[in-house]
This record gives sequence, structure tokens and C-alpha cells, in this order.
Amino acid sequence: MSNKTLLITAGFFGATAVILGALGAHALKVLLTPDSLASFKTGVHYHLIHSFMFLVLLAIKDKIALSLTKAIYFLFLFGIIFFSFSIYILSTNRIHQLDLNWLGPITPIGGLLMISGWILFIFAGVRSTTSNK
Repeated sequence: MSNKTLLITAGFFGATAVILGALGAHALKVLLTPDSLASFKTGVHYHLIHSFMFLVLLAIKDKIALSLTKAIYFLFLFGIIFFSFSIYILSTNRIHQLDLNWLGPITPIGGLLMISGWILFIFAGVRSTTSNK
């Protein structure tokens, strides 16, 4: 897992989170119901937090096994895509009017991927090659 990959991923997902957050706060505010807007904001919130975690992963990647780094990376990557992006699509159904309700079960899968990434962070801490005694 290269530094370049982690930086590009963090930058891309961080930028898209801010862009979608601004879209939700301004353009979608008048188009969505309060519940749909709240869901959209939840997607942005988790999107942004996990975008930042790519930078955290970059900072610690030399202290944990490469296999753990890759696993955490992909869990957060697909967690954002499944969780946040399914929420974006489902919460804007009123606008695009496409029948995409089948995406509903994908949202919790994305959440489970994110939780799994956090659990691997714990595991990485336990197995860390350095300590601060």
C-alpha cells in the first residue's frame, strides 16, 4: 500500500465528502424532506470521518503489518461506498425518482465494513511492532 495511494484516496474521498456536504446544505435543503436531509447528512458525516482515517492509516502504516494496512484500507473504502453512497442515493429518491430501494440492505453492509475496519485498528494496535513505554 503506497503513500501515494493513501494520499490520493484521502484527498478524493475528503473532497467528495465536502462537496456533497455543501450540496446537501444548500441545493438539497429545499428539495428534500427533513428526514431525507438528515439521512444525507449522516452519509456525509461518516464519509468525512472515514476519509480522514486514510490519513491516519498513512501515519501508522509503517508500524503495522502490510496485510492489516490493506485490509483496513479496503474495509473503509468499501464501507464509504456502500454506506454513504447508498444513503445519498436513497435519500435523494424524491429528486431522481428511480426505484433503487433495493440498495437499502447495502447500507448496513457498509456500516459493518466500517466497524470491521475499526476492529482491525484495535487488532493492529495489539500487534503493533512499536510501543511507547
